[in-house]
Amino acid sequence: MKVVAIASLVACASAFTPAKTTPSASVKMMGVKEDMAAAALAAATLVTPVIASAADLDNGATIFAGNCAACHAGGNNVIQTEKTLKKEALDEYLSGGRKVESVVYQVTNGKNAMPAFGGRLSDDEIADVASYVIDQANGDKWE
Repeated sequence: MKVVAIASLVACASAFTPAKTTPSASVKMMGVKEDMAAAALAAATLVTPVIASAADLDNGATIFAGNCAACHAGGNNVIQTEKTLKKEALDEYLSGGRKVESVVYQVTNGKNAMPAFGGRLSDDEIADVASYVIDQANGDKWE
């Protein structure tokens, strides 16, 4: 995966490198190197969130298994059976609708029988588990 990401960055950097026409070859090379570095940095900024999101989902799955699965195994709800984590139920029952921010709010603050996890999990952990829940719901991945 890293090799693919690096190859993509180099390709992007090469594609966006402007041609320089200066009399000195050494000056020309320095300008190209600076332009390639700038293009690579810009490309890395675009690619990094995509690579990071896969790791966040894995972390979210781990957090879910350790903190949420007792009541929500398979995206279900053992307390209020109609309020599952499946997309139709999230659309109907989740305050704010089926989006990561809404899950973050509910996990942080709790609601009804669901306890608040804001004091037990970090903001990053809550964001990861929220992303995982939405990914599972949107992809109909709950089993």
